[in-house]
Amino acid sequence: MAKWKVWVDRDVCIGDAICASLCPDVFEMDDEGKSVAKVEIVEENLIDCVNEAAEACPVSCIHVEQIE
Repeated sequence: MAKWKVWVDRDVCIGDAICASLCPDVFEMDDEGKSVAKVEIVEENLIDCVNEAAEACPVSCIHVEQIE
């Protein structure tokens, strides 16, 4: 089963929160109003919503890298 590493560039994040809306199992907003990945490694069952969130991000601060 494939796996992906997911992270958010917090220096670029503007706190739009579309990622948390589209993929709440992976993304949440922190106390500073910026996105964080709740899990670092995601499996196939979550990759569609992760990719949707990454594509919807207005500043492209979500990074996804296949690791397996």
